[in-house]
Amino acid sequence: MSVQVIMRDGQAEYAVLPWAEYQALLRAAGQATTEKAAEPSATAFSQLKSLREAQGQSLEQLARAVGISPHYLGLIESGEREPDEAIKRSLARILGVSGWESGS
Repeated sequence: MSVQVIMRDGQAEYAVLPWAEYQALLRAAGQATTEKAAEPSATAFSQLKSLREAQGQSLEQLARAVGISPHYLGLIESGEREPDEAIKRSLARILGVSGWESGS
């Protein structure tokens, strides 16, 4: 199993793992969901602000790295805007998260 542990103040705060491995853990725990019911993008983007903060990045830093305005990133974090596929790929690459790319 390949797990990325995100630390804050010397303590493990988040564990990030590939979507397929997460689904396997859910099945093993008897809590399986369908892929459509819990899309990675919907789940991950609801945690975007927490993930950004856990990695010590400001809104401005991440926005600059992605190539968008801090205001627009704030709208994405609050759920008011859905980013296009290019922005999703950039966010995934910069934050080290897999599964944010569209499957279609």
